[in-house]
Amino acid sequence: MLAAAVAVAALAGCSVPAPRRTGPTADPAPGMAIAGSRRAQLVQFAAHPDDDLYFMNPDTQRMLDAGVPLASVYVTAGEHTGRNWIKGMPETAPDKAAYSAARHQGLRQAYAEAVGLHRFTPWQKDVITLRGGRRAEINTLTHGGRRVELVFLNLPMHSSRRYMALPALWHDRALELRTHLSAGSPVDRSDTYDHDQLIDVLVGLLERYRPTVVQTLDPDPDIQLSDEATRKRDSEQPGYSDHGDHTAVACFSWAALIRWVAESARDGAAIPAFTAHAFRGYYNRHWPKNLPPQVLREKAAHLVPYGGDPSWQCGDPSGCGDYGVGGERPLTNKKGWVRSTHHRWPGAGPALVAEPDGRLVAHAVLGLRAVRWRETEKGSGLWGDPEDLGGGPLVPELGSAVLPDGRVLLLGVRFAALGGRGGPNRREVVLLEQPSPGGPFLAWRGLGNPERGDDRGRRIGVPVAVTAPDGRVHLFVRNADKGVSTRVRDTSGAWSPWQSLDGEAEVQDGLTALVDGAGRVHLLAAARDSVAHWIDGAPTEPLPLAGGPVAAVPGTGGVEVYYREPAAAALLRTGQDVSFDGYGAVTAGLVDGETVLLGRDLRGRVRLRRGARTHTRTQGVAAVGNAALHGAAAAGLGADGHPWLWRPTERARLPR
Repeated sequence: MLAAAVAVAALAGCSVPAPRRTGPTADPAPGMAIAGSRRAQLVQFAAHPDDDLYFMNPDTQRMLDAGVPLASVYVTAGEHTGRNWIKGMPETAPDKAAYSAARHQGLRQAYAEAVGLHRFTPWQKDVITLRGGRRAEINTLTHGGRRVELVFLNLPMHSSRRYMALPALWHDRALELRTHLSAGSPVDRSDTYDHDQLIDVLVGLLERYRPTVVQTLDPDPDIQLSDEATRKRDSEQPGYSDHGDHTAVACFSWAALIRWVAESARDGAAIPAFTAHAFRGYYNRHWPKNLPPQVLREKAAHLVPYGGDPSWQCGDPSGCGDYGVGGERPLTNKKGWVRSTHHRWPGAGPALVAEPDGRLVAHAVLGLRAVRWRETEKGSGLWGDPEDLGGGPLVPELGSAVLPDGRVLLLGVRFAALGGRGGPNRREVVLLEQPSPGGPFLAWRGLGNPERGDDRGRRIGVPVAVTAPDGRVHLFVRNADKGVSTRVRDTSGAWSPWQSLDGEAEVQDGLTALVDGAGRVHLLAAARDSVAHWIDGAPTEPLPLAGGPVAAVPGTGGVEVYYREPAAAALLRTGQDVSFDGYGAVTAGLVDGETVLLGRDLRGRVRLRRGARTHTRTQGVAAVGNAALHGAAAAGLGADGHPWLWRPTERARLPR
C-alpha cells in the first residue's frame, strides 16, 4: 500500500505534500562577483527526444542561426512502449532499445538540417564520463562555425516499480533507476541514479558547458482538471496540464541550477552569468495558438526530419526517426502542441529606469539573482559591470514600479524551497526597495503568496506593478485559478492583504498594467476567449480574443490596446492593422505624443516602430527573451549573458 501511495503522489510531477507555512527564508546577501565571459553557450534540458522541437523552438533555432553553440541534454531514453509504428507498417514486437535509438537518429536528422546540412550527415559519437563515474552517449556535429552536441542520459520513461519513473525519482528518497541501453550506442553498460545523483550529474554538465542561456521545461504547470479519457489521450498527469516526465525533469533541472550557483558561491568563484528560461508543454493545447503561419511552418519543419519515415535510408538499422511524428502529423495532431511557444514566466524584459544624472539603469535576473547594470555615461549606449543585488534563487523575470520621487521597487518570485523527496516545494513573491533614487537597496522582503498551500502557490505568475498618481503601488499576480490576485502598497509603505479581482475570465500570464490620463489603473490580460480588462480593480467589457500578451498606452478617454489575434502575424490596434507584423510579445510606449512599439519580426529580430517608421536591429549579440522600452530606447539581454542597449532613432553606438 505504501508503494502504491508513493506512486500516486509521484504522478503529480514534483508536487509534494504541503508543509506548514513558515516565514520567508533568509535571502542570499548581495555583492557576489559575477562571471565576465562573453562566450555565448546554450544548454537545454529535455525529458524526451522532441521536447525541444515541440516546446522550445523557435527560440532554439534563432540562437543556432546566430551561431550560438548548443548542448542539448535528454534525460530519458524516450523508449516508451518500444513501438515505432504507423498505419501501414507490418506489426513487429516492441523493441525499446531500437525505438530509443530511432528517436536519437531523428534528433540527429533534425539538428543536421537546423545547421544547414543534409539530414543524413554523419555525427561523431562518443562516450563522456559524468559526475560519479556514470557514462552517457554524446553526439557532436560542427558546420560553418556552428556546433551542436546531443547528450543522452537514457533514464527510463517507465519502470517495473513505478509507471512514471522520473516523477517517482523526484519524490522518492530511496528509489534508484537503471538506465536503458539504446541500440548501437557506444555506451555498453547501464548505470543507476538516485535523486541526488541525477541533480549532481546535471550540475556537472552545467559546469562542463558553463552556459550563458539555459532552457528547461515547466516545473510548475497549471492545474488542469480533465476527464480521465481526455487526460490519458493527451498524456497529461492527473490534475496538471503537462506530462509528468516534463515536470519532474524541469524540477531536477532547476534544482541543478540552484546547486550550481550555490557551489560557485561556496567555493568563492564568481556567480555564473546565465539567463534561464522555462517553456510550457502540453499547456499549448488548452489556450489560443500564438504562432503565425510563417513561424509555424518553420517550427513544424524541424519535426519532419525528426519524425522521419520508414522508407528513408539513413543507415541506422534501428530506424530513421520517430515515425508517429513525421510528415504532416505535427500540424494535423489535434493536440496542437507545435502551434504555440509559451514561456512559463513571461516578462517585459529588463526593468529600465533613468537615474538623476540621466544614465539608464537596467535590472534583470542573471544567475538566478537580481542584477543591476548602469550606462557608463548618459547616452553612451554602453553598460558598466553588473552589480549583484542578491535575492536568489529567482524565476527569470522581474516586475518593477517607480515611486513618485524616483525610487525603484523590484518584485520577483523566489524558489523559497525546491526540495523534492517529500520536502517543501514553495514559491514566494519578494520585494527589493530603494530608499533613495539611484541609491543602494534595502534588504529583500517577502510578500508571501496569494495562494494557500505550496502546491497551489507554485502556479503563480510574474508580478506586475504600476504606481498610481496618488502614490499607491498596485501589484498583480496571476493565481492558481488562472485569475488575478492583487496587493496595494500605500504611501507609508504598508501593503494590503492579498485579494482576488472579480471576474470569471481565465487568463494567461503576461499581464499588462498602466495608468490612463484620468489616473485610473488598467489591467489587461489575454484570456481564454477574450482580452480581460479591469479598471481600478473592477472588470469591464472584455476585448476581442488575442493570441498572447497585449500592450497598451494611455489614450483618449482610456487606453489604446495593441494585440495579435490567435495564429496571426498582424498587430492590431482596437481592430485596425498597424503594419508591425511579427510574433511574440509587444511593448508599447509614448514619446512626445507618438506611439513607440517594440517586438520581434517573423525572423525573430528585434524591431521598433516610432510613428510611421520601423527600425530593425541587425547587429550585435542575439537577443534572448523580451526587450524593454525606455522612451525610444530598447534594451534586453543577449545570448552572452550581457545586456544590450539600442537607440535606433539616434546616431548612437549599436547595440550594447
